[in-house]
Amino acid sequence: MTDPPPPPGNYPPPPPPGGGYPPPPPASGGFHPPAPGQAGFAGPPGGYGAAPPEAYTPWLTRVLAWLIDWVPVAILSGIGSILLATMQKVETVCVTDDSEYQLGDFCATGSNGPSGLAWTLFIVLEIMALAYVIWNLGYKQGTTGSSIGKGVMKFKIVGEATGRPIGFGPSTGRELIYLVAYLACGIVWLVAVLFPLWDAKRQTLVDKLIKTVAVPL
Repeated sequence: MTDPPPPPGNYPPPPPPGGGYPPPPPASGGFHPPAPGQAGFAGPPGGYGAAPPEAYTPWLTRVLAWLIDWVPVAILSGIGSILLATMQKVETVCVTDDSEYQLGDFCATGSNGPSGLAWTLFIVLEIMALAYVIWNLGYKQGTTGSSIGKGVMKFKIVGEATGRPIGFGPSTGRELIYLVAYLACGIVWLVAVLFPLWDAKRQTLVDKLIKTVAVPL
């Protein structure tokens, strides 16, 4: 005699696809790339607080990016200075000799400072330079993490705790701190920008104040 078939509904569940092996557990620690369709990259879990020194951008790379960022400013300001020096307001002054010798008039021609057009062009060029700095180091760097120079050198400025761009306001304030330090005391500014040479996170003093780090793209 044969055994009766099992009643309906008592069959064992089919094995999972792929040979019956369960999916591997998610990896813990390390860097996690963004999932498809996910915007941006938030950095390692917990930010960059515990990342090794190799995770941060070297000092020389940052210097080269700074030079690239400020070349347009130097060009615009340089053209304005040249115009002030070359576009002079020329005046002729004559003196009449009314002595007993009656030698006539003596005239001399000379410059009397930059012309009005030279001052106008100088101011326009300086405004263009300022607008470029605000856009490049404030808006572009604040929203994407990279200014033009930092994009060329393949790194970005991000929040130390978040791994994300810090926004227009903090990025603009960051550059203003550099400017104030430079104008107030050149030695303080120099120490601030040289600090990445011996700092474990390669941060400038301004980076430490704003809580930012420079990391490769």
